Amino acid sequence: MAGAATGLLAWPPPDPSGAGTHPGGISMRIGLVAPPAVPVPPPAYGGTESVIDRLARGLVGAGHEVLLAAAGNSTCPVPRVPGCVEATATAPVCSDSATELAHALRSHLAMRDVDVVHDHTLVGPLLARALSRPPLVTTAHGPFDATLAPVYRAMRGASVVAVSHHQASTAVGVPVAAVIHHGLDVDVVPPGAGTGGYASFLGRMSPEKGPREAALVARAAGVPLLMAAKLRERAEREYFDAEVRPLLCSDVEYVGELGPAEKLQLLGDSFALLNPMQWAEPFGLVMIEALAAGTPVVATPVGSAPEIVDDGVTGLLRDRPAALAAALLDASYLDRSRCRSAVARRFSTERMVDAHLRLYEALAADVAPGRAGPRSGRRVAPRAQQDDAGPWPGRTA
Repeated sequence: MAGAATGLLAWPPPDPSGAGTHPGGISMRIGLVAPPAVPVPPPAYGGTESVIDRLARGLVGAGHEVLLAAAGNSTCPVPRVPGCVEATATAPVCSDSATELAHALRSHLAMRDVDVVHDHTLVGPLLARALSRPPLVTTAHGPFDATLAPVYRAMRGASVVAVSHHQASTAVGVPVAAVIHHGLDVDVVPPGAGTGGYASFLGRMSPEKGPREAALVARAAGVPLLMAAKLRERAEREYFDAEVRPLLCSDVEYVGELGPAEKLQLLGDSFALLNPMQWAEPFGLVMIEALAAGTPVVATPVGSAPEIVDDGVTGLLRDRPAALAAALLDASYLDRSRCRSAVARRFSTERMVDAHLRLYEALAADVAPGRAGPRSGRRVAPRAQQDDAGPWPGRTA
């Protein structure tokens, strides 16, 4: 892909046979480190934790051993590092430095004998070289911006995974080992008929997610909008009160922060997901959740959106308010079955797991002298592969 980071690998390589088994089929011992502030899986908002839960379950389902370090009240059904602190519902989704440091120390000390450690925190990969010997993978769940790019550049020895090709193309000075899109279990998402008579917005109450813009677009289109969003932290409440609450009306409603089942119901009953992102979202899990329910996505063409949404097929990508409003009116004419099948084909948990296993095994096979590679003697059976002229109202161009 044009603009991709130097040294980037498309992972896994295309497999014409359709087989999903990782190279060699050897059972591995894999340590997964989740951020400590949200349980795995999350009770409500928590895209990173949802992905880690699916990855852990998928790895075990593929015949591998997983040791998970996560908040103490996590319920993911895999062995976990003992003694991790429980997450509280009112805590910010990003932990303070001391909490994450303590969590990273406990996690990596417990994972010295695994074949590969996959750390999803920021602090852990910076400490790992002094604490543990296994090969280290870390996923960049945030942007490679002025704040985070220096952190990832300092993770020497870690194999950095990007979650979209666009994100990888911005990784200046950060060697990206692989691009692996997030995945989900399409079979557990009920297909929705989209007959609720409304569009939906789902995310976090923050400027970059575009809830204000969603309300403006829905009002311009004259269609009902149900907005579900995380609204716990002070900055989120201040933004909501100043920018979103004044736009609420009988047709634009805020329905709170929803749990997993409620979220899928909201998406499935809506005729479109309205996702007017105001930043280059690294992935945007809500888009594949909506598509899995059969719901087309109307979004701004920024960040990963063009990699996820097939414009004119599974959604409509527009960059101006009036064009988004017109697209919202047209979205109900798109074929919902094609939305769902696109996710099953391109964003399944199986594909995500296979991609990670290919990377894990390549790293574990390239270990330092004197360290054993993936344990031999137990092979894993092959698995089946499975445009207007104006800017946003109230803003300068």
